[in-house]
Amino acid sequence: MSILSKLSFKDQAFQLRESAVLDATTRLLASKGFDLMTMDDVANEVGISKPSLYKHFKSKEELVSEVMIRLLDATLDYLAAQPAELSPLDRLRDLLESAMRVRLAGGLPFLPSTSPQVREMLTRNLRYVPRVLKLNKTLEMIVEEAKQAGELRRDLPNDVILFSYYARSCDPAVEYLRLYGKLDDDAIVAHMLSVCFDGLGGRAELARSQP
Repeated sequence: MSILSKLSFKDQAFQLRESAVLDATTRLLASKGFDLMTMDDVANEVGISKPSLYKHFKSKEELVSEVMIRLLDATLDYLAAQPAELSPLDRLRDLLESAMRVRLAGGLPFLPSTSPQVREMLTRNLRYVPRVLKLNKTLEMIVEEAKQAGELRRDLPNDVILFSYYARSCDPAVEYLRLYGKLDDDAIVAHMLSVCFDGLGGRAELARSQP
């Protein structure tokens, strides 16, 4: 039995509305960003009154923080559910593919990388910071395993690999390829994964063409 089914009808409605608020905020943040998004925008997107919205979240800052926490939880859950047979490099590739697909669907705002105000706000959040540290530690462990398996360059510091990896998840090239490259989402994801893990040089293509 789910947790939701154990709640009263009133509490279930409250939880469902809160989930709708977080979904709407995620979409608005992805399209408008933190500075331009207002609580009125969120209320209108969900179809509720502003006083009803404030019953869930007291401020835009609290609302945005909860969106980012939910995204981190989803990422940690995704990593934990990856098939055991995946190699370390395939785990990194699989997670990045998932992140790009969610992003192309409008569900992944990259606020800490684009807004100093949001970054500062989140670093003070005692629920957000432990999750970020856990995610970074988990990915660093995967990177180290990939190095030991010869799947990643051992001469590169882990931080260089990790921050380059994070940057790929918020690369504006994804949007440019959709707008101007006239590529579908599958092609965009495939090409961006190739750029991330194979690079731009001709060696990877040559290696794939050899028997």
